[in-house]
Amino acid sequence: MEYDERLAHFRQTRLNPFDRGEEDGDPHEGSPAPKQESRPELSRTRIQSSDRTMDLGLAEDHFSRPVGSFVASDIEKLKLAIEECKKLILELPEHSEKQKDTVVKLIHLRLKLQELKDPDEDEPNLRILLEHRFSKEKSKSVKQTCDKCSAIIWGLIQTWYTCTGCYYRCHSKCLNLINKPCVRSKVSHQSEYELSICPEIGLDRQDYRCAECRTPISLRGVPSEARQCDYTGQYYCSTCHWNDTAIIPARVIHNWEFEPRKVCRSSLRYLALMMPRPVLKLKEINPLLFNFVEELVEIRKLRQDILLMKPYFITCKEAMEARLLLQLQDRQHFVENDDMYSLQDLIDISSGRLSCSLTEIHTTFAKHIKLDCEKCQAKGFVCELCKEGDILFPFDSHTSVCQDCSAVFHRDCYYDNSTTCPRCTRMTGRKQDEPLNMQTT
Repeated sequence: MEYDERLAHFRQTRLNPFDRGEEDGDPHEGSPAPKQESRPELSRTRIQSSDRTMDLGLAEDHFSRPVGSFVASDIEKLKLAIEECKKLILELPEHSEKQKDTVVKLIHLRLKLQELKDPDEDEPNLRILLEHRFSKEKSKSVKQTCDKCSAIIWGLIQTWYTCTGCYYRCHSKCLNLINKPCVRSKVSHQSEYELSICPEIGLDRQDYRCAECRTPISLRGVPSEARQCDYTGQYYCSTCHWNDTAIIPARVIHNWEFEPRKVCRSSLRYLALMMPRPVLKLKEINPLLFNFVEELVEIRKLRQDILLMKPYFITCKEAMEARLLLQLQDRQHFVENDDMYSLQDLIDISSGRLSCSLTEIHTTFAKHIKLDCEKCQAKGFVCELCKEGDILFPFDSHTSVCQDCSAVFHRDCYYDNSTTCPRCTRMTGRKQDEPLNMQTT
């Protein structure tokens, strides 16, 4: 009965059986402890268990929160128990059941120690560091990884934070070790891409140190492996570069290449935040791209047509009530200009998704102007050169628009006519007649 009393005592006080300071028996053999004076508060329930369970205490629920508060001595006892587990793992036969169970026990004890060191109640809900706005997470997922130390975040028992700007994740204990500012601040202050393909400067220019955390690195992996970021061209340690992949803007613009390349963690977050931003003016960066990519020419024509349709919608009550322009709310720049592109636009052009969606929107817009709305139909044009045919609109494929007065003509008529635009001639004549009329009056 003395052994049962001791085992019940361990379960009640949540101590580890490997604490040599309180156990005289040998945990390797599972031998019963010597007799000692019984305590009246201990449970008398009889417990049946295997030797392994008695040795390792696996029946204990190590993940439940402790009753009351732990003091420093409890943390010290857990540390001693962890050291005993480490020694026992080395002594036990390789790949034996006892060694495997001891490893499990060691993990449980370490998690329990971490829980005592990082109590959730002491952590604020919001922390602001280096322009990061860290919000305490409530998720219990164990599939997250700390961006600072690269260790797993055990959501069940550890406190962790996520930056609401750049989605940087880290343990609460790693917050004060962060030395990289929030990437969103860089996006806000410097919304432009590196447009050189992998602009490498060499490890010597980096003093053989990680470009971010300054840890010593080398291509031989001693003391730490040097990993190159294809976006910045610089080298990083394995903590700052996890071999994540991303599409590189410079390779898309110059080579029309969309194969993901390895990038560091900060570049991955920067590219993700920059992807929907229209900061690429293709006709200035690489105007020859339109000669080789037919899809780009098609998208440019659709965007030009939409800009010609926009004046109809902003003066049409029905179109405003139907909120037709909101169909492009995810690509607001499409109703503002026709030459700025985001990286997401180029990716969708390459895959064919943008052509399909934009063609459908173009058809909806044209249907409203030419068929559904009488007010918009009344704003059409009649070709003044031939004075024949249907009502013309500037976005029709068979028309041409005067650059000076925006009059619309049949394309064939406009190019075949050697005279100037009739509307421009008429407007010029009116301006010349105005001074004469003022003099006669």
